[in-house]
Amino acid sequence: MKLIYLVLDGAADRLADEVTSYELARKPLLDLLAKAGKCGMMYTVGKGVAPESDGAVMSILGYDPHKEYTGRGPIEAVGAGLTLREGYEVAFRANFATVDPTTYKLIDRRVGRSLRTEEATELAKALDGMELSKYGGYVRVVATVGHRAVVVIGSKERRLSDNVENVDPAYRKVGKISVAVKGFKPYIRWCEPLDGSEEAKVTAELVNEFIKKAIEILDKHPVNKEREARGELKANAVLLRDAGGAIPKVEPVSKRYGLKFAAVAEMPVEIGIARILGMEVAKVPPPTEDRESDYEIRVKATLDLLKKADVVYVHLKGPDEPGHDGDRERKVKAIEDIDRYYVARILPLIDLNEVAILITSDHATPPTVRAHTDDPVPLALIAPGLEPDKATKLTEKECSRKGELGTIEHGWELLPKILKLINKE
Repeated sequence: MKLIYLVLDGAADRLADEVTSYELARKPLLDLLAKAGKCGMMYTVGKGVAPESDGAVMSILGYDPHKEYTGRGPIEAVGAGLTLREGYEVAFRANFATVDPTTYKLIDRRVGRSLRTEEATELAKALDGMELSKYGGYVRVVATVGHRAVVVIGSKERRLSDNVENVDPAYRKVGKISVAVKGFKPYIRWCEPLDGSEEAKVTAELVNEFIKKAIEILDKHPVNKEREARGELKANAVLLRDAGGAIPKVEPVSKRYGLKFAAVAEMPVEIGIARILGMEVAKVPPPTEDRESDYEIRVKATLDLLKKADVVYVHLKGPDEPGHDGDRERKVKAIEDIDRYYVARILPLIDLNEVAILITSDHATPPTVRAHTDDPVPLALIAPGLEPDKATKLTEKECSRKGELGTIEHGWELLPKILKLINKE
């Protein structure tokens, strides 16, 4: 028995919503699979935690992020091919953003999602290698996909600490995990130490110097002058969050479960997690507007990995971004595209007597909130010999009211339960 573990990034909404994206979406095959299997709900980290994708993905792969996690920055760094000088470098997840350079007021945290990867690459080059005025400070910057980047703050003279607050005001740091902030003030939040250590104080100073210098450089950069001439937002600031000073040292996922794992991942954070956990990772290009072609590539990658691995983790980004943008119509279409171009294509090519399918999300991103929430997400398991329950659709209400899997209180409890059900343990 093999397992396809399909994660629809941010596809869930709130149980309390009058109608959800899952309910509005025409997704006949996802619903058919839910009807043929057992359903339930899951808090991907835990009640009260509105997780970012990094902590949530670690959790739903069976790792308690409160114990086995060092922050999103290092994970994104691994996904981008970087290493860290532990103790002297701190890695951050970064967004290029649009600000008023005089007041530091945020105009758009993601440059309206309009920044092209090739533009971001040029902007990153202008910042990479920056020398800072204190402590032998320096900066490494690598653009990844669209408005996203990785920033490493380093010092040649002083030890640094990752226990510093996020610059991005939309997320606050709670331990190693960042959680979404409702109703945040739209201004850059200057970095502050979260403890009394000299290492955290030095790190915060270096971060703040970088933020100011980056705005000065980016606001006048030729890429931004061209964007301004076209009537587009400038990518004239960098927001940092999710500091981490070490690569997670965790038990490989294959050793944890006694099974070979592989992954189809689109974004640096999921690629980084898969590499850190020791999975073989399929090389697929970043998502584009051509979903039909994108999912054709991902179907092929899934099938190729299924020949070599027991469990293939497939993470599809589609529904999350429109949830952040409050665009219900586009989120519904993203779910429909996965049903039409991924699920419909792969089902005829696998033997459901030999391959089980687990479908869920890493978190909820309701368009009504425009951010991740701590709401539980629906899940469905289809496996040979597994009697279906009374749930007939993959929706929040059906899975919560009729799903026999019940509510899983922590994401890291999911895989052990599922593998036991399909006799993988």
